[in-house]
Amino acid sequence: MQLDVTDPVSIQAAATQVEQQFGRLDILINNAAISRANGPEAETMQDYIKRSRATLISVDEVRTIWETNVFGVLSVTQAFVPLLRKSTAASIVNVSSGLGSLTFNSTPNPYRGTFNPGYGASKTALNAITLAFAIDLEAEGIKVNAVTPGFTSTALNNFEGTETVEQGAAEAVRVALLGGDGPSGTFTGSVNEAYPW
Repeated sequence: MQLDVTDPVSIQAAATQVEQQFGRLDILINNAAISRANGPEAETMQDYIKRSRATLISVDEVRTIWETNVFGVLSVTQAFVPLLRKSTAASIVNVSSGLGSLTFNSTPNPYRGTFNPGYGASKTALNAITLAFAIDLEAEGIKVNAVTPGFTSTALNNFEGTETVEQGAAEAVRVALLGGDGPSGTFTGSVNEAYPW
């Protein structure tokens, strides 16, 4: 199934396809994200960190990143909520990042210098959207949680990450499969490690 999270027509087509094929949706994992919109295709993380500081990153690049990482999640989730409501134990998992934690970034740590208005702040906003959906859907029993995959080696970071894709996906899968008795409104990492918002 093709789905462009920045295209309302694509989102609606995907929701329609799921409805026609399955009639409901049990689990929605929002994993689409970009870390940059400009710069060379094979840009190193160090080069990206230097040019994406708050005083340097272009507002247009920030908008493009947020379009996928924030507004895309909002749009996709809103489109699929009617199908999630038809499930007996629905779960939404938003793949965030420890880099989106304001608590983490407001204290000295090795990654603090990477926080920027683009990727980092978009994940902070995603955390807020996760909590907003958790509150909104609480009475209906739909679980909404955020997870961080850790520094996973993908195209997002030019494959400079230290975790495998399987390691990065493990927490999202664990949280998605908790079922109706699982928690809602949490932010966790590897093996149920609590992360601060």
